[in-house]
Amino acid sequence: MAARTWRAVRPLISRHASRWNCGHGRFIATDSRNRLSRFWTPTGLVEADLKAQDAQQKDAKPNAPKDHSYSFLARAGYLRQVQSGIFHLLPLGLRVQNKLEALIDKHMSSVAAAKVALSSISTEALWKKSGRYSANSELLRVKDRRDSGFLLAPTHEEEITAMVAASIKSYKDLPIRLYQIGRKYRDERRPRNGLLRAKEFVMKDLYTFDYTHENALETYEAVRSAYNNLFDELNIPYTVAQADSGNMGGKLSHEYHFIHHSGEDKIWSCDGCEYVANEELVQHKTEEKPSDHVMVYTAISADHKTRINIHVGMPGAKDQYNTFVWDQHLNPHAIRSAVEALEVELATGLEQDTLAHLVSNTTNTVNVYDIRLRSQLDSAEADKASHDLEAILPGDTCPKCEKGHLTPAPGIEVGHTFHLGTRYSKPLNAVVATPENAEKVAVHMGCHGIGVSRLIGAAAALLHDEKGLNWPRAIAPFEVILMAAPGVPEEEVAEVYDTLSGAGVDVVLDDRTGKSLGWKLKDADLIGYPVVAILGKAWKTERKVEVQCRRLGVKGELMAEYQDGLTKFLGRL
Repeated sequence: MAARTWRAVRPLISRHASRWNCGHGRFIATDSRNRLSRFWTPTGLVEADLKAQDAQQKDAKPNAPKDHSYSFLARAGYLRQVQSGIFHLLPLGLRVQNKLEALIDKHMSSVAAAKVALSSISTEALWKKSGRYSANSELLRVKDRRDSGFLLAPTHEEEITAMVAASIKSYKDLPIRLYQIGRKYRDERRPRNGLLRAKEFVMKDLYTFDYTHENALETYEAVRSAYNNLFDELNIPYTVAQADSGNMGGKLSHEYHFIHHSGEDKIWSCDGCEYVANEELVQHKTEEKPSDHVMVYTAISADHKTRINIHVGMPGAKDQYNTFVWDQHLNPHAIRSAVEALEVELATGLEQDTLAHLVSNTTNTVNVYDIRLRSQLDSAEADKASHDLEAILPGDTCPKCEKGHLTPAPGIEVGHTFHLGTRYSKPLNAVVATPENAEKVAVHMGCHGIGVSRLIGAAAALLHDEKGLNWPRAIAPFEVILMAAPGVPEEEVAEVYDTLSGAGVDVVLDDRTGKSLGWKLKDADLIGYPVVAILGKAWKTERKVEVQCRRLGVKGELMAEYQDGLTKFLGRL
């Protein structure tokens, strides 16, 4: 009988142990409920912090629209800035990051990827082998007492490739899918926009290894599908754009963007089809235009040794082109592609006098011709007229469909998939024996990233109003916050909490003393819980739970089966 009585009483003791005192001691809390009284949420405006961030943003991009994501994250107690571009995550921020990492883990398992944790310290020697050391001006270099030559890795292609190369011998060891979520570093000249461009940031990197090009492309498409599923589950509108691989290498890549005014990328989309590309890869339909004369503009290579003459046909009077604006006349990315062997520095950043002086001392000359001039050139020159060098302008005709027109929009890049090919496996000797070749062949790689900390900042930028943040359910610190008006018995509050928690809802109880219900509601709006559940007058009289959801514009009351109603709300978030 005694044992049976103890089994009945023990859950009550566990439930309320956190409130019991015994003499001069105090029992250790065993209540497993999430309570804000035990969770540090330092909300409120941090004036010095926010002013410093605003000053950095103004210095970096003086005329850019102000980004409010950092100020909301700071006011709502998610993070604090300690140095320019360096942040501490507070408990709320860490919960959001943990939720996002769990979501990533879920979707990486769908492509059979195994998780690793690579060191943030890499070596200069590996980066020199891959050829990326001298070309990367954003590396944070570290010297130890032996002057060994380390750096804080902004990415891990070199390290992961060297590790895999030492572990594989045959094509039978492939495929390999390895990913990590960790801190990365970049010597950012002008950190700005809070988490959107920082010196220290959290990234997810997936590295894939296949023994044929065809298998690598199949892997690439599988990862793209997993990314689409992940971003769909976030329930934040996103855009996928064809992208340039840059110094990562390879010829195939796609970017994932949130369209927002604080974005630093320009994303072009067609209003008549699904064509989307970033500004480095966008094209318009090349249409023949009558050329009354040829204008020749000048650029210079990055090493200032090669003059680049850019020939473009112009209709109309020559005088109208005396005032030259690069963005209006020429596409700098197309010019860089046309002289692929050179790292081109265009005249956009040089005064005319400076450019003239540099050009006068060049030892080589390269001529680049717009593709529209091909019919006017001799055979040798026509071979050099392979690119459309005209600037892309809003309203230009889409290259993929008959009637569509192109429109630009600013985007925040939050993910990127690269098909790398053998860009790193060859220099780092990641090779395997195959049944088709007597000699070993380089493996084919892919690299697929998600900016974890940037995505948190981007979500805050997109999903806020004048009251505060509006997190999507998938990464909200808690899905539901439960609070009660004075006079509601704690046992009834606990009953509602347990019912929601038992239904799988991630709920937190605002049991902080000395705070009015009105204050708690404003604080909940600032923090941005998807759903606020209130036990107020309607609960006392009719056992109804008041529910508020700003993102859906919902405010109402739910009766006995309130957990089902809440679950339906959450399903739309």
